[in-house]
Amino acid sequence: MTSLTTETRARGGLWPGLAPRIETFALPLLALLAGSALFSVFLLLIGKSPVDFFALVWRAGFSTAFSWQNTLSRVAPLLLAALCVALPARLGLVVIGGEGAIVLGGLAGAVAGVASAALPAPIGFALMVGAAMIAGGLWIGLAGALRMKRGVNETISSLLLAYIAIALFNHFVESVFRDPASLNKPSTHPLPDALRVGDLPFLATHWGIVAGVIACIVAWVLIERTTIGFAARIAGGNIRAAQVQGLPVDWLVIAFTALGGALAGLAGFFEVAAVHGSANASLISGVGYTGILVSFLARHNPLAIIPVAILLGGFEASSGLIQRRMDLPDATILVFQGTIFVLVLMAEAWSGRLSHLLGGGRAQ
Repeated sequence: MTSLTTETRARGGLWPGLAPRIETFALPLLALLAGSALFSVFLLLIGKSPVDFFALVWRAGFSTAFSWQNTLSRVAPLLLAALCVALPARLGLVVIGGEGAIVLGGLAGAVAGVASAALPAPIGFALMVGAAMIAGGLWIGLAGALRMKRGVNETISSLLLAYIAIALFNHFVESVFRDPASLNKPSTHPLPDALRVGDLPFLATHWGIVAGVIACIVAWVLIERTTIGFAARIAGGNIRAAQVQGLPVDWLVIAFTALGGALAGLAGFFEVAAVHGSANASLISGVGYTGILVSFLARHNPLAIIPVAILLGGFEASSGLIQRRMDLPDATILVFQGTIFVLVLMAEAWSGRLSHLLGGGRAQ
């Protein structure tokens, strides 16, 4: 990036210093607009109005105080799931198995909460959070360890680990940890009231969103303002050069993947302690996969993840209203998100080229 900026300045471009920053915002925005346009064509082909669709998205997600509460209630797990992708991405890794860390973190938190019911609430909360983060961290850290010790592609291994995690979750919830009273919907024993996470004052949104925002800020400081983050960025730019310079690349990869998994596990804890009250199939909601889109739209910047997660949270909050008003299936929002994701991946091919053009140079 530095060499590109220097070259652009030498060519006397229009905005030599500004062009890369414009690209950072322009590429995701163009991908979002192009994805929306493509999805509008899809709606027209099935006989539905794109204007009605986007009006309902706005109405259900952002138009009133109630809709904002509905949106924010979906943001907390998205923030933490996106960090599970963004942190390893700084080392050039593509980890997509956050869903597995969320469900195992939720299960571990639920079991720890039930086991610590007789303990004081602060100790119980500490045990639940610790169990959830350790479970998620070990699961995604395993993908990092397999990458560095055995050369296994982290994208494939994390995805397969997610499927294994969901199978293990279903097995344990339906057998060892099942509450006999949960007849039609197998669940773990319900958490005691003292270990439930409440809502923020004056908002119908739990404290998970505060934890998610703090995690994003801390992750940004870690990456941009510490020597560890600097070493991770070097390793992400050229892993061989980092190894030649003596940087502990193996340790960095395992630590960043484990940290990302721990944050996904924390998302599972909040889903159990603040939303469901026990671990059950509702925990397998696809939040981990939506977190992939959030991270890519934010270009793996932890601070940019916050507004993008709010945007995607608004999309998901509108799914019920769209289903009722437009007679569309609930999965329509998933089609919309998938369309955007494809365009985001296509836009990555323009990374570097757009700033080159804006700076007055010629695209490569």
